Amino acid sequence: MIYVTEEQVRNLLSMKECVRIMRQTFLALRNGSASNQPRRRLYLNNGSTLHSMAGAYSKYFGTKFYSTNPEYGAHFFFFLFDSETARPLAQFEANYLGQIRTGAVSGFATDLLAAPEASTLGVIGGGFQAQSQVDAIRCVRHLKDIRVWSRSQEKREAFAAANQARAVASAEEAVRGADIVVTSTPSKNPVLDDSWIAPGEHGVHINAMGSNREDRRELPSRLIQRADLIAVDSVDVAKIEAGDLIMAPIDWNDARIVDLARIQQRPPGAPITIFKSCGLGVEDVAAAAYVYEHLS
Repeated sequence: MIYVTEEQVRNLLSMKECVRIMRQTFLALRNGSASNQPRRRLYLNNGSTLHSMAGAYSKYFGTKFYSTNPEYGAHFFFFLFDSETARPLAQFEANYLGQIRTGAVSGFATDLLAAPEASTLGVIGGGFQAQSQVDAIRCVRHLKDIRVWSRSQEKREAFAAANQARAVASAEEAVRGADIVVTSTPSKNPVLDDSWIAPGEHGVHINAMGSNREDRRELPSRLIQRADLIAVDSVDVAKIEAGDLIMAPIDWNDARIVDLARIQQRPPGAPITIFKSCGLGVEDVAAAAYVYEHLS
């Protein structure tokens, strides 16, 4: 079994390639040749949590384990196995692996659901996950204007400088009039107002990816109710983790709520579309398999 470092993942897996891999992963989920196990969590009284998520893709299966503590941070590891023999193949340092595949899935969803003409992006949040979102969306759309807001002026100005973007003074200024919106925050409560989202001529696509907890949300209930289509990486996972939908609340039999793997084209007209990302173990498997094959 080999050990794969963060640096090796960064060097071998580009965002453009990872978007392609996620496209193939969701095709495999649609045709039944890939599978996913929802995340499981073990909670301790001191706030420490152990998380695990697994999946199978192509010739591989694997599990990501990570520990979190609100005071001391998070530590990520991924284990890849041969699906035919169950032989262990690789152990990964998996912080960056998770970041890039999360961004890449949003890039794939954006390519499916945003208008082909979409060129303005509004970002709420200025951390590493927001960065991967911008990188991925740039792979699928020609962006002429990127506006970013976060609570920290220093952080949003640094993010803007790194991305040829504009740091703006409010979340509303970032979002209003944007063709594509990203929310990438740890907020427990909505970070934008429904009235800021107006579909205009080409519609609006929103990637909400900051939360995978049932008691946290970034989007207000009214926006969930207005949306023409709500894509989730997995309905089974969303029922457990997608606070944006659970707290709305929504009817899980609503035809607007669809597995991303089932979507082949965006709704007609100028729709409001949402991709609510929680993250899947199978995404880690597919990304790790690519890195492993290029190291072997």
